[in-house]
Amino acid sequence: MRLMISGGGTGGHIYPALALIQRLKERDMLDAVMYVGTARGLESRIVPNAKIPFETLELQGFKRSLNFNGIKTNIRTVEKFVGSLRKATRMIKDFKPDVVVGTGGYVSAGVLYAAARHHVPTVIHEQNSVAGVTNKFLAHAVDKIAITFPVVASAFPAKKVVITGNPRAQQVAGLKPNDRLADFDLDPHKRTLLIFGGSRGAPMINQAAVNALPTFGKAAFQTLFVTGNANYGKISHQLRQVPANVKVVPYVDDMPQILPDVSLVIGRSGATSLAELTALGLPSVLIPSPNVTHNHQFVNAKSLADVGAAIVITEPELDSSFAGRIVDLMEDDTRLTRMAQAAKKMGTPDAADQLITVLESVLKH
Repeated sequence: MRLMISGGGTGGHIYPALALIQRLKERDMLDAVMYVGTARGLESRIVPNAKIPFETLELQGFKRSLNFNGIKTNIRTVEKFVGSLRKATRMIKDFKPDVVVGTGGYVSAGVLYAAARHHVPTVIHEQNSVAGVTNKFLAHAVDKIAITFPVVASAFPAKKVVITGNPRAQQVAGLKPNDRLADFDLDPHKRTLLIFGGSRGAPMINQAAVNALPTFGKAAFQTLFVTGNANYGKISHQLRQVPANVKVVPYVDDMPQILPDVSLVIGRSGATSLAELTALGLPSVLIPSPNVTHNHQFVNAKSLADVGAAIVITEPELDSSFAGRIVDLMEDDTRLTRMAQAAKKMGTPDAADQLITVLESVLKH
């Protein structure tokens, strides 16, 4: 299979694409691959580091503001999109892909639209519970639409939708406890709370954690608090004394590797994170980012909370009761077990294989 794939802007668009590529390689199904992103996006660093051929298009997103500057920017956005179609068409003619896949982000608009116009089989993948602008734009042009959350199906033409789950889930589903917590001077066999607001950290989650650490320090469990690189200096200055059963670190490079040794996760509710949590059957306390399009992290989190796999706490609810609520949960074996079972039921441990089946179906068609 010759695969052209495009997705960028956030890790939530990039990591599912990389997971799909990895699984195709594992199954010896990949003859050639080309990843198309932007020169300034996160993908420009992550994809080349993964030793995957990488090409770029120059695109930008639309401004929702309709003032003079917003209109001027949107005119430029349309011009760049038209230019991207020409370059994407040249890429398609040169690379000759069997199938083109988009995982979201405005960069995928040019690639997928050009491919559809030239009758190359196309598939888009929507990771979130609220459809992204680019995927909604592409929905009527592509052949199939793979989704993770059933609730988002109504945003797309019904006959094109296939529920596959997030390919990232299959990457982590087979992970086992591996004593990685020992690298942080923690006991791998002791009940552990992980607090992680993302690679850059989340100020509101970090502050709630700082306020709660004295309480956590007296508890029977241990805590790994990952501040994010950008926030570590500020947090270290705030913490005059760290309890012996708490470890504070700026970042964990291989975060999925430590998840099997964790009892409860406190964090954001991005699509990739939830794919990992459900694949492993991990209970979670989700604090959605309010700074995302259409508040989709809250909708993501609610999908888990509705089946008992997670508890949702919004940022305004991070009050003085937070620490006590977490301690009560960490000490409640029955509830943690029930949440873990619910999370596991939501997981899709063969999500990448299911997406590959969709690719095969459009190739046959």
